[in-house]
Amino acid sequence: MTLRFIMSTGIVLSLALSCSENSGPEVSSVGSTEKNAQIVITDTFEVGKGVVVRALALEKSGVVWIGTSVGALQVDGKTGKLVNTYTRENGLANEYIFAAKVGVNGQVWLGTNGGGVSTLQDGKWKTLFPMHGLADYWVYSFGEQASGEMWIGTWAGLTRVEAKNGKLTTFLKELVNEWVYGIDVDSKDQVWIGTEGGVNMFDGERWYVWTHKDGIGAPNTKNLPFSSNTGLGTRSRHDLSVVALGKETYNPNYVFCVEVDQKNRVWVGTWGGGASVYDGTKWTNFVVDDGLVGNIVYSIDEGPDGHLWFGTNRGISRFDGQNWKSLTINDGLLDDHVYAVLAEPSGDVWAGTAHGVVKIRTM
Repeated sequence: MTLRFIMSTGIVLSLALSCSENSGPEVSSVGSTEKNAQIVITDTFEVGKGVVVRALALEKSGVVWIGTSVGALQVDGKTGKLVNTYTRENGLANEYIFAAKVGVNGQVWLGTNGGGVSTLQDGKWKTLFPMHGLADYWVYSFGEQASGEMWIGTWAGLTRVEAKNGKLTTFLKELVNEWVYGIDVDSKDQVWIGTEGGVNMFDGERWYVWTHKDGIGAPNTKNLPFSSNTGLGTRSRHDLSVVALGKETYNPNYVFCVEVDQKNRVWVGTWGGGASVYDGTKWTNFVVDDGLVGNIVYSIDEGPDGHLWFGTNRGISRFDGQNWKSLTINDGLLDDHVYAVLAEPSGDVWAGTAHGVVKIRTM
């Protein structure tokens, strides 16, 4: 049975039940209770030809926000029914959504590609532009501290929005690089920031930095061409293409995402260097040879069981600490480029790709 929704934006959202078994790489370990687990695609949500899903966020009610290149969608995570759609006509300053976050107070934050930040609370939209104190119009990540302070990653630095009064403060010279793509907060309320030039951490007083020289990103053993598609040291706008002349490229200092897990380890996704994890002392890297399905890692999220999910340029991988399981387009993904990953409290996982979203379950 297929449900199909035609929206005012011209997007077609369809829900189709599907199922497939994993055929990706596996790294096994003696004594692992998860060795025989399978991950399968249970639902598929297509958002239309040429439409890209870059962001996913979850409300406490179970409603999932899907940020696409032509607007934002609300979908009931349990039933799969479309709840609402948002474009410029509904209050967005720009339809291309690159980041999404639901705050602890229920406020929805959407980061756009050239239209600043759009927030929704109590049914009312509000927009933040540089004229209001935002660092830039191009917004790619959010991170929230326990106190409610919201951190916003842009292409021109990092902006903090204070919870009490909404005051905006921008940090630029403190960063290893001003192009910010990933943010997360650890149990000590320390803010971790992924940029095009490495990783920063702010403990409330001091700023720290790590780069490829410190261990982030695996060595370029496959001799991939270095990517010059970066704004490092410039103010030049650029796309996020990860290929050059049809080949994958390599730039391990370029960090797409940051995820702090339940053990307070910091995971980052790199451009060509795989996934890197910091245990407080050293960085350890995981690449295709270890079981990760792709070495360009766009997104990471941790499930309630402590298992990590990685969205890459070649599919999605699940890591339980010992074993890897992966899905690709051959297993039902709508596209191998998985730009967004969202793990629900139930354990189900949403994966956003170049053509839509799939819902994944561990069996």
